Amino acid sequence: MRQVIFLLVLIFLMSCKKLISPPAINAPNNYLVVNGSIVSGDSTIINLSRTFNITTGAAQPKPELNATVTIEGSQGQSYALTPKNNGNYVSAALNLSAAQTYRLKITTSNGKQYASDFVPLKNAPPVDSLGYAITANGLQINLNTHDATNSTHYYRWDYAETYQVHSEYNSRLIVIDKDTTRLRTADEEIYNCWVTNLSNDIILGSSAKLSNDVISRQQVALIPSNSEKLMVKYSILVKQYALTSDAYNYYTLLKKNTEQLGSIFDAQPSALTGNIHSLSNPSEPVIGYVTAGAITQSRIFVDNGSLPGGWVAYRPYYNGCYIFRELYDDVDPSTGYDTREVQLYVYPGFETPIDTLNYPGPGLKTSKPYCVDCTLRGTNKQPAFWK
Repeated sequence: MRQVIFLLVLIFLMSCKKLISPPAINAPNNYLVVNGSIVSGDSTIINLSRTFNITTGAAQPKPELNATVTIEGSQGQSYALTPKNNGNYVSAALNLSAAQTYRLKITTSNGKQYASDFVPLKNAPPVDSLGYAITANGLQINLNTHDATNSTHYYRWDYAETYQVHSEYNSRLIVIDKDTTRLRTADEEIYNCWVTNLSNDIILGSSAKLSNDVISRQQVALIPSNSEKLMVKYSILVKQYALTSDAYNYYTLLKKNTEQLGSIFDAQPSALTGNIHSLSNPSEPVIGYVTAGAITQSRIFVDNGSLPGGWVAYRPYYNGCYIFRELYDDVDPSTGYDTREVQLYVYPGFETPIDTLNYPGPGLKTSKPYCVDCTLRGTNKQPAFWK
């Protein structure tokens, strides 16, 4: 009887679910988010966006457009950034002086002003080596670095990964004016592409508790053994930043708030205090932390042939792909099929031709665009750094 009562109580408790809707989630917040670093010796890219209510179902933050963004030096110098797409603001390479401190100044299109604290230049030491290790979980990208002057101690990394992909089907034909086809040229080839992704994780390392400023075998990325990224060739460019202790603490807290939440055993979210402030309304929260300094970087390539033979790529992107055969009744002997009929016979959703069809009758092989055209998610132009 005790067991029955216990089970009934347990079922009752599990069935009593109430949607919790805290005021913070429903508040119409629209705070400025500043992402990027002031870079010495290379171009600076600052991204501006706005927070959004998670209950709205929005997939991406809203970019902050038409702002005026400048880098200001403590001795009065000013460098303007040029607005680009998606809320990015870019400057040419700047040779900044270690004798000065620098800050970011922002004026939005509605006239509101924001500024970061003045920060010193923290130049990153060189990356000693970038390599990989084959593990049971996949391909682990590791980095080694050190500072001979013993003055960095706090590090951050991000990366851009590029990998080669193939479409599910290789299209030999291209449609002209929706009613005829011709062979593709080499420049129009859409079977072989390169896809580039930027890192989303916050990757940090510290040697503050060590006697020497050395970072050894820092994991930067882990690619599963069945990832399509490893199907042909994979490359990763890792950038290394030197941080102040305050910046490191900010990114550590940001990492906990964004990547280590989800179970009752994880740390509770904490308030973020960055170094960017609203000059128009001091009580308005601003999200971000601006750092300054030279960065260092390193790139490696990984060929599929150097990986274990048992690693087979899984390509869920092409789920649902198959060839649709379109037959034609009226055949032009000079072409093998009636090109005037292409527009009439194309089946909705299968607009991309693959090849001519001679059996069981004249026509075309077609498929869904995403199954054939790899430029829908990458570029068919080989990157300049590719080898």
